[in-house]
Amino acid sequence: MRIAFTYNVKPKAAGPDSGDRYAEWEDEATIVAVEAALSRAGDVIRVEANDDLPLRLHDLRPDIVFNIAEGIGGPNREAHVPAICEFWSTPYTGSDSMTMSLCLDKGRAKEVLAHHGIATAPFAVVGRPEELDGFAAWPAMVKPVHEGSSMGITRASFCPSPEEARREIADLVERYGQPAIVEGYLGGREFTCGVLGNGAEARALPLIEVNFDALPKEALPIYSYEAKWIWDKPDAPLDIFRCPAPIPAVLAAQVERTALAAYRVLRCRDWARIDLRCDERGVPHILEVNPLPGIHPDPAMNSCLPKAARVAGIEYPEMILSVLRAGAARHGIVL
Repeated sequence: MRIAFTYNVKPKAAGPDSGDRYAEWEDEATIVAVEAALSRAGDVIRVEANDDLPLRLHDLRPDIVFNIAEGIGGPNREAHVPAICEFWSTPYTGSDSMTMSLCLDKGRAKEVLAHHGIATAPFAVVGRPEELDGFAAWPAMVKPVHEGSSMGITRASFCPSPEEARREIADLVERYGQPAIVEGYLGGREFTCGVLGNGAEARALPLIEVNFDALPKEALPIYSYEAKWIWDKPDAPLDIFRCPAPIPAVLAAQVERTALAAYRVLRCRDWARIDLRCDERGVPHILEVNPLPGIHPDPAMNSCLPKAARVAGIEYPEMILSVLRAGAARHGIVL
C-alpha cells in the first residue's frame, strides 16, 4: 500500500517574532512518529502541504492519504487537503472538507450544535465592536472565530463587561484579520474528550480534566495560549491534565454523550477531540470540536489525544493505525 502523508511542519527558522502564527503546525518529532507508525501498514511518502501539494498528489496517486495538515492560510485552510483529495478522487483519512471548514468557524459550528439541541454557551460573532450591542451573557470570553491551539486566547479574553469586550474585539480583529466570537463564560469544570471511529462504532476515550490549580496563582481558570505554550514547557511540564478525569460516573457519561453527539451532528470522521466546559449547574457545554487533534508523541508533552489513548491502553502507533484503518474502511480498502 502507498500512503501519502500530508502535514505542515513548524519552520526551523521561526523565531519569537512569528508569535503564534505556527502554533497549529506540527514539529518534526510528531512527523517522524506518525511516519513510523504508518510504515507498519505500507510505503509512506511524505507530502508537505505547500504550493506543490495538488500536483504532487495527482502524480503520486497513492492508495490513501493520511492527513494532518492544518493548512497555510484563510478560514478554510484545514479543508484544503481534503478538498484536493476529493478533486482527485483520492481516498483520505479524517473529516471531509465541509466538516473541516465548519469546525474551524466557531460561530457556524455553534449554530449547528444549537440547532440540534446540543448545549453550547450563548454567543455572538462580531466584526466590529459596535456589533456587540444586545449581547447579554456576562462575563464573556472573546476569541478569534477562525483559530485553534488557543491562539488569541489570553487573560484579556475574559471580559466582565461590554466595554472590556469591545476593546478586546477591536484588538483581535486588527491582529487576526477576522471576526471575533463572544461567548458567555462557563464557570464549571473543563474537559477534553477524544473520539476514535465512525458511526455506531465511534468511541470516547478516557476523559481528561483541565487542572486549573496547576496554573500560576495570578492566572485565570482558562486554558489560554500562555497555559498551553508558555507556562507548560517540555523541561518543566505543568500538571495541567488529569486522565482519567476524577469525576462521578454520571457526569462522565453526560460529558461523553454530549461529545459524541457533537461529533456526529458535525459529521466528524475517524477521529477528533472535543473540548467541553460545565456551567455553574454542572451541565457540560461544547466549547469547540477539533477534527484535526494535536498528536505529539512524547508522553511528557501535554497532548490530549495521545494521553487519553495511552490511558485506554492504546499506544501511539496503534492510535495512528486505528485512524488509518477507519479511513480505509470508509473507502472499501482492506489493510
